[in-house]
Amino acid sequence: MEYFNCIALKEAEQLIVNKLDGLIVGSEQVSLVEALGRIVAEDVVSKEDLPPFSRSTVDGFAVRGMDTFGAGEGVPALFDIVGEVAMGQQTDVQLKPGQAVTIPTGGMLPMGADAVVMLEHAERPDSSSLLVLKAVAPGENVVVKGEDISAGRHLLHQGQKILPQDIGALAACGCAAVLVRQKPEVVIISTGDEVVDVACTPVSGQIRDINSYALAAMLEDAGCIVKRYGIVKDQYEDLLAALSQAVNRCTMIVVSGGSSVGVRDHTVRVIKELGKSDVVFHGVAIKPGKPTIFGMIGKVPVFGLPGHPVAAMTVCSQIVKPAIQILLGQMIKDVYTIPARMLRSMASVPGRDDYIRVQLIKKANEYWAEPVLGKSGLISTMSAADGIVHIAADKGGLYSEEMVQVELITKQ
Repeated sequence: MEYFNCIALKEAEQLIVNKLDGLIVGSEQVSLVEALGRIVAEDVVSKEDLPPFSRSTVDGFAVRGMDTFGAGEGVPALFDIVGEVAMGQQTDVQLKPGQAVTIPTGGMLPMGADAVVMLEHAERPDSSSLLVLKAVAPGENVVVKGEDISAGRHLLHQGQKILPQDIGALAACGCAAVLVRQKPEVVIISTGDEVVDVACTPVSGQIRDINSYALAAMLEDAGCIVKRYGIVKDQYEDLLAALSQAVNRCTMIVVSGGSSVGVRDHTVRVIKELGKSDVVFHGVAIKPGKPTIFGMIGKVPVFGLPGHPVAAMTVCSQIVKPAIQILLGQMIKDVYTIPARMLRSMASVPGRDDYIRVQLIKKANEYWAEPVLGKSGLISTMSAADGIVHIAADKGGLYSEEMVQVELITKQ
């Protein structure tokens, strides 16, 4: 008999979306050097053109393009050199027909010029004359004012994650500070009489606290400030006290262990007591991660994760991190995938979403996914994996050589 009231993953995701509606975290202004990886709280619009002036992309001679039409090595076009553009300075030269100005890469294009002849396509018979050996079209070897970014253009949209290339664009447009979402504060509580700190040497029957460290790393990577509340014994009063203290100090609580239905599993009971209502769900049709809990204590979401490390990390990746992105108002989920072929067939149970850990093997010009088999308590299966393959609930498995999308665990 089923001891969980398991619901489908899609239903669980929608219930979380509904419960977190309107709970987006606040915003704060940060300097550009602190903005990497943060989520934009309001649209960022450029207030100026980039480049702010038309400039040359090569060393050469600024000319009017139409004056070079028909020029070639046999019949060069003759120009008078009437000046030189100094790097980083404005020029007051205004070109007339048949005139040219010496210009460096990045130099400001003088008035009247619309193209630049490269040094190797010209000769100087004397200091004031120029022979152009190859015609240039208007706009050739030139970046015009506002061609890169025009004033009024959106640099970043609300809900967008700031990447290194965005930092460059913001700096170029003079944006020294950005309004971003505050980092959610997440409390992680490990439970279990058998769990001891990593600094301890376990005696028979004990295990080190894997989950709070692994989950903290995952959630910090997702943009959170993580507070590890240590290890709580399998006692109702102890867990009640820990959650009572944590709920007033954080945005979200994640409890590792105690999510099943045994006599020492108290998470559901504590959420009911503090939240004054039933949990939203207890049990999701996924593997690994079936005994997953979600509830609310006031406006604080609480997730109860399985104690097995791989199950806990899978649920964190597939359920908890998307919840964090909702709180951040993040538009695009941080998922990086590549196509690969299954190296072997994998069976699955219809009606359940399965997440299979795989190693990627490069053969010829494509990747192959080799399943990393093992029980949900074996941490080595996660550390050995390059990515995860999702077998949807409407499928009975995957065939050998079938194309799949591998969600990369690491982007390196």
